[in-house]
Amino acid sequence: MHIEPGVVDGAKIVLSYATAVASFGLAAKMVRDTVRSDGALAVAGRSLVTTALVFSFFELLPHHPVGVSEVHLILGSTLYLMFGAGPAAIGLAMGLLIQGLFFAPFDLPQYGMNVTTLLVPLFAMGFIARRIIPARTAYVDVTYRQALTLSTSYQGGIVAWVAFWALYGHGFTAANLASIASFGAAYMTVILVEPLVDLGVLAGAKSLAGLTRNPLFLRRLHQAA
Repeated sequence: MHIEPGVVDGAKIVLSYATAVASFGLAAKMVRDTVRSDGALAVAGRSLVTTALVFSFFELLPHHPVGVSEVHLILGSTLYLMFGAGPAAIGLAMGLLIQGLFFAPFDLPQYGMNVTTLLVPLFAMGFIARRIIPARTAYVDVTYRQALTLSTSYQGGIVAWVAFWALYGHGFTAANLASIASFGAAYMTVILVEPLVDLGVLAGAKSLAGLTRNPLFLRRLHQAA
């Protein structure tokens, strides 16, 4: 998911700086909460892993421009369940930044919009996860319905933010609405695929518990809260 250059430009892009600052505030809260539960060293190690993974997702997994943005398999819910909200937030922000600095400098002016679009839905998804996954449930035991709910909330948040930026930049023209609709329709494939990836990764973590019961993975992955 990358907002295309020109979707928001001129003085309007200043709003993205403000939303990025707010997003970093949410990320700091997620990091703080994870540090309190699992420790700073664990969060630092997981953040390195998530940054490498996010960068790989953007560069190696299939991605196609559709309408006002690109469709990516970002796997936000997978990162959340495996590594926790804080490391997932750092990985999304840093992976996006590294890609922009070294491989797609034309995306840097849109960084504020893109990082907002990734982080705010992650925060919302964490809020939902705390309410639909009972405290007695380890993440390796989440159901398909729970995984689908998390994926839908995260990817739906991304689509909503992309639509906001497009409408903010170009208004309610027929062409703009059609571009937004085509992007949203394309993202339905991600919403359908991501829960299956979540369950596959979690099943692998459960069968390889000897390797995944360590500080590089979220404690909640195997141990109920």
